[in-house]
Amino acid sequence: MKLLTFLLSLLSLTALAQADFEKNLQKRLILAEDGSTIEIEAGRFQLTKTLSLEGKKNIILRGKGIDKTILSFKSQTQGAEGLRVSNCENIVIEDMTTEDSKGDLIKTMNVKGITFRRLKAAWTGGPKSTNGSYALYPVLCENVLIDSCIAIGASDAGIYVGQSKHIIVRNSEAYENVAGIEIENSLYADVYNNKAIGNTGGILVFDLPDLVQKKGGHVRVHHNLVKENNLKNFAPKGNIVGNVPKGTGMMVLAASNVEFFENQIINNATIGVAVISYYMTENAIKDKDYDPYPTAVSIHHNTFERKPRRVPMDSRFGKMYRFVLRFGRHVPAVVYDGILNPAKVGPDRKYPLDYSICVRDNVNQSTANLDAEHNFKGLKQGKDLFDCDLEHVKSTKF
Repeated sequence: MKLLTFLLSLLSLTALAQADFEKNLQKRLILAEDGSTIEIEAGRFQLTKTLSLEGKKNIILRGKGIDKTILSFKSQTQGAEGLRVSNCENIVIEDMTTEDSKGDLIKTMNVKGITFRRLKAAWTGGPKSTNGSYALYPVLCENVLIDSCIAIGASDAGIYVGQSKHIIVRNSEAYENVAGIEIENSLYADVYNNKAIGNTGGILVFDLPDLVQKKGGHVRVHHNLVKENNLKNFAPKGNIVGNVPKGTGMMVLAASNVEFFENQIINNATIGVAVISYYMTENAIKDKDYDPYPTAVSIHHNTFERKPRRVPMDSRFGKMYRFVLRFGRHVPAVVYDGILNPAKVGPDRKYPLDYSICVRDNVNQSTANLDAEHNFKGLKQGKDLFDCDLEHVKSTKF
């Protein structure tokens, strides 16, 4: 009985200490003066509410390291995000782990100058549709740096940058997410030296309708390892990323001025790189300002490897590959849906060079033009269907 009483007392004291930690940390975030550094000690801390930082400048929020300072939101009862930063300038978040929030783990919104550095953001119970959408989630931000971070288990994208400008994502890793890394409706991005392994889709560059920032582009994706992204899609029903077939290495959807080069694209079961228009989603377009066509996409000097096998059947793409396109066990490394913007084609019914899809100088290169616009009747396969050379996308600096 004495032992039981001691243990109950110990648990009660621990709970009080955790509550004090949470209350104190939120208080420090509220009272922080511009230019402050907020240090968080090592340890595992259970939090029940969203932490928020609002309207501050030049703040550093620093732990003692990945898996040394752990903020767990597993018992969260209030708010959706783990940490939310909004309407700020020059914020650095570094050296800590965040886990198991109900919604997004770290969301930053309307922040000019945001750095995520040496962070791990993960759902620890494995891939589930009930996991939050995004692990690291800057949206409507400028000058975004995501460096040496790890994202695991997001039911949308592990590392997601949306409707932002001037972006660098580097030296980071994404595992067991629906999308490993996604750049959406964003301008001027460099994505390099990352690993996207074991997700449903490795690296996605999307432009979607009905968003504030209409058109993304000028995105460079290079020197990444994109390997074995063959995880079953576990996105909640109705989510656009739920259309991404498992086995997708990289995908461009409706974005323009995108360059993929020097990537290792290894054993993704369905697609090495896909370039598709929004029409392939079969969703209605109500946004009059939306451009659903990808243009000016360059894919060069990448290495493709894929073991001969039939594509997985549990997606619309997989069924189309097998029963309509009949690719068999040797599917093309690069596929383009071939749906053209009629306003941009020339008299020969082709794009002029500035809008073209160009594929050349890749190891194990094979390509297909699906001619989806004409119900695949003009399907073409070959090594050099898109042999052209675009002007390089400029690197991002800020």
